[in-house]
Amino acid sequence: WPRNLRPLLPDTSLPGAQYRRSYTPHMAHRPVSLAAIFLLCAVSPSTAQDVQHVSVAGRDVAVWKPLATPPRNGHPLIVFSHGFTGCNTQTKFLMQALAKAGYLVLAPNHKDAGCQTGRHFGNGGQKPEEPFRDAAKWNDETYRDRREDMEAVLNAVLRNPEFGGVPVDTKHVGLAGHSLGGYTVLGLAGGWVGWKDTRIKAVLALSPYCSPYLIKGQLANLNIPVMFQGGTRDSGVTPMVTKRGGAYSRSSKPKYYVELRGAGHFAWTDLNHAYATHIDAYSVAFFDAYLKGQKDDLAKLFQADRPKAISDLRSAE
Repeated sequence: WPRNLRPLLPDTSLPGAQYRRSYTPHMAHRPVSLAAIFLLCAVSPSTAQDVQHVSVAGRDVAVWKPLATPPRNGHPLIVFSHGFTGCNTQTKFLMQALAKAGYLVLAPNHKDAGCQTGRHFGNGGQKPEEPFRDAAKWNDETYRDRREDMEAVLNAVLRNPEFGGVPVDTKHVGLAGHSLGGYTVLGLAGGWVGWKDTRIKAVLALSPYCSPYLIKGQLANLNIPVMFQGGTRDSGVTPMVTKRGGAYSRSSKPKYYVELRGAGHFAWTDLNHAYATHIDAYSVAFFDAYLKGQKDDLAKLFQADRPKAISDLRSAE
């Protein structure tokens, strides 16, 4: 494993930890289908800067800036929350794709951050605040510091019409998160009533740890668009999203689900780029639909024949 990402490999107490690598050799040699060509074209060809690290409200924040000419109202904002003992640069491929599509993307390091960046070396290897396998012990105080990190970044960016020279569309804000970061952004979307931030207009939950919300949360009252993504080999998380009475079925509309065939829990990190094209395309199309009002690409992706790498698609509007 790349040295700077080794802290992303937790012990088996974490959801999906038994599937540490979902890439298989045959994936590299699949023929390119028409659907795959559409997926490649669905992501905007505009450009973005490489990642920068800045201090925002006392937090180490990774920033990806779009370089395209800003829209009249500025660039929409997306804030990303990393996984347990991950870090703010664990999913650079997706952050870059979002910035290239015209979004200002920020990602704070939470206190459990555990992989090395240019400015920060986290304190990974710690135990979670509550066991992942005992979701009944979780409540709106569990990982409240993550909520505070996200809110601090949002407050700092949205109080001004621009950030770091980039005009910001303060009316169109989205969140994305992986694993424990998915728990974080679902909480801010309203999964925990006391966490809800009404400035959020869309949320992308990538293999999210969502079991606590099935016991005590309020997914039915999110009232903003949500897209879940999961993998068939992510047995610690995906069933909690897809089962009857799971996170997808309990969430309010509009809602979407994308399932990657053969993907494990780390398919949404830079440890595994086998699914990057698909993750990028569905994620960008989702945010384009609800932060830019451009719904054509999302509709085409869900109406077209599924690529081989996609095992399930669901939507309800």
